Amino acid sequence: MTLLDAPTYDAARAKRNRNLLIAAIAVILLVALTGFMGFFTGHGWFFNTLPAEHRVNKFLDAVEAKDFTKAYTLWNNDADWQKHPEQYKLYGFDQFQKDWGPASDYGVIRSHQISISKAVGNGIVMGVNINGGKTPLFLRVDDKSKQIGFSPIELYVGP
Repeated sequence: MTLLDAPTYDAARAKRNRNLLIAAIAVILLVALTGFMGFFTGHGWFFNTLPAEHRVNKFLDAVEAKDFTKAYTLWNNDADWQKHPEQYKLYGFDQFQKDWGPASDYGVIRSHQISISKAVGNGIVMGVNINGGKTPLFLRVDDKSKQIGFSPIELYVGP
């Protein structure tokens, strides 16, 4: 084949190659963006708060169902907490029921919504609106132990 004997132009092949190139660039940008965001948060990927949000949702679903034993299990991430309650004497089951039961500051908890979540330090901090309230309650899920606790940090929630 000589320089003047070029192959015939295949429009379908050119279109397929262009689409593959665009898709590859989009995937590379998406991976780079999520990795880049994770670099600054120190927690890996961009959607790293989802497992902690899921855990808090399960916890609050148990509170709404008045299943305080299950809720306390999720709070401590310990299915056998009843076998060794002395490990949790700083925040025992009785105090937990006072804080989350019908006599709590929120009354009977019927609904919740996570309004904000962010990786902070070695955990995920999230603001939860209880019973449609305007001021969120801030909870924290520890990365390592997966325990839920009250957060000393409050996040800014915009209007």
